[in-house]
Amino acid sequence: MHRNFPTITPGLLYHHAPEMIAWLCQTFGFKKKLVIPGEDGKILHAHLVLGNGGVMLSSAEDYGYPDLCKSPQQTGASTVEIIVFVEDIDEHYQHSQQQGANIVLPLEDKPYGGKGYSVKDPEGYTWAFGSYDPWQS
Repeated sequence: MHRNFPTITPGLLYHHAPEMIAWLCQTFGFKKKLVIPGEDGKILHAHLVLGNGGVMLSSAEDYGYPDLCKSPQQTGASTVEIIVFVEDIDEHYQHSQQQGANIVLPLEDKPYGGKGYSVKDPEGYTWAFGSYDPWQS
């Protein structure tokens, strides 16, 4: 059976999840697919999409398994790089710059093909955007 959706989706914990949902949509172009609010302005679950992929996220404070996963703010470092393919990398880079994103690696040609750049989001996750399509043969 062929599926039209990714079989792997990162799950992220944010301490200011509602603000981060707005930031990810405004800065990176994500769209809200589902947002389930919790108490006191927290997010129980959210699914944001970009192209045919996406991320799921929730408020770190309401995460039911505190010993299973930690946010970058809890560990002091991002322990994963979220890699995102975008068609028009130049436009995406310009938009991220205009939105004031913390660009940690500027747009550059990659030795394996395409171009890319990396950003740290306001809560410390590392996002790498690029035009290299690893699924092409």
